Amino acid sequence: MQLHQLRYVICVAEEGRFTRAAARLHVAQPSVSSAVAALEQELGAPLFHRAPGAVVLTGAGEAFLPWARQVLADCESGAAAVRDLLGMGRGRLAIGATPSLTTNLLPPVLAAFHAEHPGLEITLHEAGSQVLLRLLEEGEMDVAVLILPVQNAWIDTAPLREEELVLAVWAGHPLAAQASIDVDDLATVPLVMFKDGYDLRQATISACRGAGFAPRLVMQGLEMDGALAMVRAGVAAAVVPESVIPASGPLRRVRFRGGALTRTVGLASRRDRPFSPSARAFVSALRRHFAAGQEGRAPAGSALTAGPRKAE
Repeated sequence: MQLHQLRYVICVAEEGRFTRAAARLHVAQPSVSSAVAALEQELGAPLFHRAPGAVVLTGAGEAFLPWARQVLADCESGAAAVRDLLGMGRGRLAIGATPSLTTNLLPPVLAAFHAEHPGLEITLHEAGSQVLLRLLEEGEMDVAVLILPVQNAWIDTAPLREEELVLAVWAGHPLAAQASIDVDDLATVPLVMFKDGYDLRQATISACRGAGFAPRLVMQGLEMDGALAMVRAGVAAAVVPESVIPASGPLRRVRFRGGALTRTVGLASRRDRPFSPSARAFVSALRRHFAAGQEGRAPAGSALTAGPRKAE
């Protein structure tokens, strides 16, 4: 089994045609076909159903594809680690974060980190926590900033900070003048709601159900920017992290009494992969930012640190 065969399998799966995969890879189509066929013979099972109009994965192909991606990602990470040893003037760093964190918390950290390491090529994957966990498993990212807790045997996590969730409303909303409300008060409040799989969606629905009612949803499937835009437009309110609402502007924040709704922002990384120097430097920069005072204090008991780690 050779790395180029894995690349060919991944590309054919993504393109759905051998000819398109060959064009993307800049190789002859017969070379792609023969390499994939040789791999299938080695594995003892076909990876693709070949039809005149399209090529689709077999059951064996679906099982093999995530491992092929992981192997290639691990090889790239090994090369990146060597580049890092030559100095962080060049190299790559792949970071994941949820949309609510990229709205306000991460930009100043990334700006300062980029200024300190301008030669690093930084890739930011923005998605819900469950998608980020999958990308970490597949080796697509070095570290993710997401919402805890997560349950995954492959992943190490550590808390960074506790964040309060508040109700975002526009200035003319009936609750805009109130400093705080109870969760029960949401029973009569129309809400805009985030996509399936987003932690904020689950947190809001769970809180409402725990109080004995189902939330009134007037619009669903939104990202953070879209939800805030709908609130500003007066469509409905939304439960969001306090940090995404500017101190001055058209939006108002209404707290829940007793800190009824909170979430834990944390770090996640592959348990079996030690941090590269660039990832370690980013984690250190992130912790310094949160420890500066304005972002709150990281919870105790952190297991994932910025120092060297051994693969377990």
